[in-house]
This record gives sequence, C-alpha cells and structure tokens, in this order.
Amino acid sequence: MAEPFILDDFLPYRMSVLAGRLSREYSRIYQERFGLSRAEWRVVAHLSQESAVSVREIHARVDMDKSKVSRAATRLEQAGYITKRTSISDRRLVELALTGKGHEMMAELAPLAQAFQDELLTRLGAHADGFLRGADRLLEISDG
Repeated sequence: MAEPFILDDFLPYRMSVLAGRLSREYSRIYQERFGLSRAEWRVVAHLSQESAVSVREIHARVDMDKSKVSRAATRLEQAGYITKRTSISDRRLVELALTGKGHEMMAELAPLAQAFQDELLTRLGAHADGFLRGADRLLEISDG
C-alpha cells in the first residue's frame, strides 16, 4: 500500500508557504517606507539591475502575470519612480526604466534588502550554504 499523502511534507507546498511568509515579512519594510506593493517592489528591484526593460522581460524574470507587471508599472509611473516608453527596436514593446526618484528609492531599499537576507542566512546558521546550493539547483532544473 502506498504511503499516505501528507501535504505538509510536500516540498512544492512547503516552498510556496515559505516564500509567501518571507515575502510578507520583507514587504513590511518597503510598504511602510514607500507604500509599494509586492508587484511594484519586484518591478523596481528588477529595473535597478537593468537600464531599460520591457514588461515582457520582467514578466518572464520575476514570475508574475503580465497584467500585474503592467498595473504595477502604471502605479510606479504615476508615483514618479519609473518611466515608460515605446521600444525603438520593437514598437509593440513598452520599455520601463527607473527615474532619479526610483534610483534614490532603491539606494535606500537595497541595503535593507541585504540586511533582510543577512538575517535569513543567520537564521539558517550552518544550513545556509546547503540551502542556497539546493535552491540554486532546483531553480536550474525547473528553468528548462
């Protein structure tokens, strides 16, 4: 007879719960400081790594629906954190980029994000390196 299915032992479920909890924990920081939603944080954080990026590229990279990325981009543009422009190379694409105000916000948030990650690694203690290697491996496998 097969072993009974136990949801709390199912790795995808556990990873999803963990990701949600950690995301909510960190979201308190950027929500309190700048009033950003999770989607807005992901867009801004991604844009801080690139000079100009299309909504399609962000959607693929941050694992969010295109409509969520678009709504977040609209709110960020209204708040003055990003600019939107039609791509010169492909007029069907809208490219997003941080404004000076957006770069200033990221200059404040980046060290807070790093401190949050450092705290998580401290919580993991001696398991941190193994956890990171395992997560990287799962991301490699599931990316194909």
